[in-house]
Amino acid sequence: MRHLYRCPLRWADLDLLGHVNNVTYVDYLQEARVDMFRTHVPESRGDDLAEGVVVVRHEVTYVSSLTFSPEPVSVECWVTEIRAASFTMAYEVFHEDAPGERTVYLRARTVLTPYVFATERPRRLHDAERASLTRLLEPEEPVRPTRAPEVVDVPGGQYPVHVRFSDVDVYGHVNNVKYFEYFQEARIQLLTSQGRDLGDGYHLVVAQTDVDYRRPILFRAEPYDCRTWVSRIGSTSVVFESVVRDGDQLLARARVVGVCIDSATGRTAPVPEEFRAVTPGC
Repeated sequence: MRHLYRCPLRWADLDLLGHVNNVTYVDYLQEARVDMFRTHVPESRGDDLAEGVVVVRHEVTYVSSLTFSPEPVSVECWVTEIRAASFTMAYEVFHEDAPGERTVYLRARTVLTPYVFATERPRRLHDAERASLTRLLEPEEPVRPTRAPEVVDVPGGQYPVHVRFSDVDVYGHVNNVKYFEYFQEARIQLLTSQGRDLGDGYHLVVAQTDVDYRRPILFRAEPYDCRTWVSRIGSTSVVFESVVRDGDQLLARARVVGVCIDSATGRTAPVPEEFRAVTPGC
């Protein structure tokens, strides 16, 4: 069984191209996930998965661009794996026409663990939660985090993450959606400071974002340290790696794949040599 959530769009969700920003989709996933918990998973022992769960990993694949519509976008979500103290969810964001044909905008998977915020510790799933999640289970290949990369310091690659009060949830942790925003800001700063330019008629579109959450980011006056670098440039794609640290402690990491798009045709295009030359060997 899959849970269906109808998510309203907002004008503020759009980027400069008039498309829903890649960060905003993760907010849609969160809304659908909370709605699923509240609909299908009963509160047990005073715990509530709708509010007592943390994200361990996101894998987000962007399929096509979504533009504003007064009609809500559909988000289907279900469970793909259940373990003792974690479970994995899958999502599909889409519109469906009258004959039943789908236009898919995004597919994603999320690893989550129940969490006791009073003690700042994960917990095991209760029997009632496991039974409810099992009714939504469609087994798929398990999600397995990859090894964190060695940090590469490059000019313009350091971005201070200043946590805003509005970034923080009721438990004092930065919400998982906001990490995508931090990584986006760091990526833009890197491109701007290094003078990386695809040239007239081309732009980068995010095709894949994977984020691993290691430790909570908390609200404080001092900024956290985010480092970003280009790890690979393919024929039509650019791979960015990022980490957020507090001193030597790794808090989160991300791997983002951007695809070069011809603005006139909307099709993929080779990465211009001028852009590639900034990173010798890529």
